[in-house]
Amino acid sequence: MQSRIRWVVALLGFWLGAGGQPASVQAAPGEKDRFDVVVIDPGHGGEDRGASGAGGLEEKRLVLDVSQRLARRLRASGLRVMMTRNEDVFVPLEVRTSMANDARSDLFISIHANSARGDAPRGFETFFASLEGSDDEARQVAERENGAFRRSQVSHESLDPLVGVLGDMMVSEHMAESSEFSKLVQGELASIPGTSRRGVKQAPFVVLMGVQMPASLVEIGFLSNHEDEQLLGSAGHREAIAQAVAQAVILFGKRYDARRGRGDSSQLRDVQPPIAEGELSDATRWKKK
Repeated sequence: MQSRIRWVVALLGFWLGAGGQPASVQAAPGEKDRFDVVVIDPGHGGEDRGASGAGGLEEKRLVLDVSQRLARRLRASGLRVMMTRNEDVFVPLEVRTSMANDARSDLFISIHANSARGDAPRGFETFFASLEGSDDEARQVAERENGAFRRSQVSHESLDPLVGVLGDMMVSEHMAESSEFSKLVQGELASIPGTSRRGVKQAPFVVLMGVQMPASLVEIGFLSNHEDEQLLGSAGHREAIAQAVAQAVILFGKRYDARRGRGDSSQLRDVQPPIAEGELSDATRWKKK
């Protein structure tokens, strides 16, 4: 219970500004409110290396590469994209969430690679935020990814009511849409050959619970699994992952606009950007295999 309350105190700091109002800036009157801004968050970075595979593949470098490929595709479709980091630097989780909120993003995607104690687990997982993990494995993943969260020591006596406050904040359209997007991602990733999917789960990821928009954390494979690490080392496989997530974003964006009756979703062109020389054969092989 004490552990959960500590997260509540920290997360309320993300949600509320000094005046007790939501920290993000509201759209100006008359401004078009359509799906057009996506924030991509490559996990870890700098001294925070994340998971590492037996073959030497590091999570921080892998997810940055996949995130850059995803950003290129989304920009080609007409979306504005912001990266929380575009190089090998450490960015605190609270800064990542603030960047997304300040950008008034319509969707937040955090890209990670998983790891397990044994080498058996493999495959894709997608997560959206909740106060409790959907299972023990989901809670363990959240604990590992939350390790980068830097926070000060706070007295946690008599803070039980705050748990309910944060719970009320989370029971909103953002939570429902986060679940929807997570399912879309999982479905698109399932089309990539040679992989397995582990489904959509919930867990208390700090980086997700601090943002004021639909958000999902995508685990693109297990670096602790030899087969997954080999796949993730392939440029073609990384391109296939980026393409799958991009397709999910475009579909989600069209649904997002249709629900709100705003914008012209036909402007989101489903086009694929050129693949760099040397990657075309791999990417084509993964898609047609």
